[in-house]
Amino acid sequence: IVGFTDISRELQPIEVMDMLDRLYFKFDTIARQHDIFKVETIGDAYMAVANLVKDQPNHTEHISRFALDAIRTANETLIKEDQPELGCVNIRVGFHSGPVVSSVVGNMNPRFCLFGDTVNTSSRME
Repeated sequence: IVGFTDISRELQPIEVMDMLDRLYFKFDTIARQHDIFKVETIGDAYMAVANLVKDQPNHTEHISRFALDAIRTANETLIKEDQPELGCVNIRVGFHSGPVVSSVVGNMNPRFCLFGDTVNTSSRME
């Protein structure tokens, strides 16, 4: 999210959580529409992949269309619903293609994780 640090500084924590919940709910809907697998959210980052849980020869098309729809949706999502003058969310999107390894890690609050250079490169595309 462009300006996330500034947004977090201006809003109360519960308001930041509300904004992220509204935005990620919409992203989850878009992910289902484009047959994209949501891996996780970490703060203001939303990680999703194509061609992981099922074979998708056209995975670049799936993730590209998801990204474009996510940008449009973010630009229509108010930062704070009762203060429209604050504007809408603006996001940057990065994606990369390559091999990954996936696994559930840990046994106390286990998490599904992806590992590999592909993930590392994608995470730096901010």
